[in-house]
Formats: sequence, structure tokens, C-alpha cells
Amino acid sequence: MLNRKEIVVILLTVVLFVGMWKVIGGVEEKEHDVQTQMVQEAVKNAALTCYAVEGAYPLQLDYLRENYGLTYDQNRYLVSYNAFASNLFPEIFVVEIGAGAS
Repeated sequence: MLNRKEIVVILLTVVLFVGMWKVIGGVEEKEHDVQTQMVQEAVKNAALTCYAVEGAYPLQLDYLRENYGLTYDQNRYLVSYNAFASNLFPEIFVVEIGAGAS
């Protein structure tokens, strides 16, 4: 049978382990958020570069891939690029595919 000290040590170990697990999970989540933000910034910068060079925002995301070197992992990120007119900045939304499904 375990004495009181052993039980306290076991409980503290479990609490520390659970705490470390939560911290590691939080760091991974922030890393995913930063990577998603980087993809969004890459799309935004490509659109701005296109506007500076051509005087118009492209109406299609593919145009940025083909002409301005925009690259990102299309299997990992879903990019919504909604251009209303060539003189208005497009709406850009980036979502990590499968995020939150774990």
C-alpha cells in the first residue's frame, strides 16, 4: 500500500505531465496560426505587387501563381481570393485544411 508521500509525489507528477502536455499543444497551435498568417501575407503581397506593376489587382488567384511566383502548400491551405474589381483590394481568407480536427 502507498503511503501519503508517495501518493502526493504521483499526483504532482501527473499534474506536471498534464501541464507540460497543454503547453506543448498551445505552442503547436500558435505555430499553425503563424504559418496560416504567412500564407495570407504571401497572397496579399503578391496581389499588391501585381497592382504596383500592372495597375490592377488580378481577378483570379491562379494569375498570382502563374505570373508572380505565389506558392503555398495547396494540400494544406485553402485560400479564398474574392476580387470584385481590378481597382479594389480583394478579400483574402486562408484556412488550414483539417485544422482543429485532431
